Amino acid sequence: MTNNNSTSVLVVEDDHLVCEMVIGILGELGYDIVGEAADGHNAVEMVRLLKPDVVVMDIKMPRMTGIEAAILIQRHFPTPVVILSAYETQDLTKRTSEAGVGAYVVKPPKANDLMRAIEISIARFADMSRLRKQNKELQEALETVKQLTRLLPICTNCKKIKGNDGCWHVLETYLQDRSETTFTHGLCPECIEGENQ
Repeated sequence: MTNNNSTSVLVVEDDHLVCEMVIGILGELGYDIVGEAADGHNAVEMVRLLKPDVVVMDIKMPRMTGIEAAILIQRHFPTPVVILSAYETQDLTKRTSEAGVGAYVVKPPKANDLMRAIEISIARFADMSRLRKQNKELQEALETVKQLTRLLPICTNCKKIKGNDGCWHVLETYLQDRSETTFTHGLCPECIEGENQ
């Protein structure tokens, strides 16, 4: 059973024998192993340098645990993470999820379980990235609505609006930049009558 894509994987495991086993399984599945690290501290640095598609990482390691490393990876170099653990508990599920981990596999990993965890982690990461983007867009839209619902300083002569930047903006430009509004120009009945006189 091989995986025909070229997904790059960083393997992080302090036990050399387990590391070799995981690398062997991933190689047989067709994954591209771009590096290996023995602790969470090195994992974070290698993610920064190598930019793998996914990290497969042990949970208990010297200097920095897999969960601590996952938190730093998500904060600074967002990347899908799969945790390897000797245990399977509800607490572990909660802690790994809160750290931004997409999936975890119980040791010793089986090929199918590892492949499924990688696929789930990558898919979950993509979903979370979309949600973060949508959330950012909604926050920006909310800020625009807040700007448009408060009092706006407007020049009584030329009708320009004073923005948050302290500059005066043409009314149409100000509103178009902050809303979905598009302006067309015409004359109201009073102005048409004034032009005819």
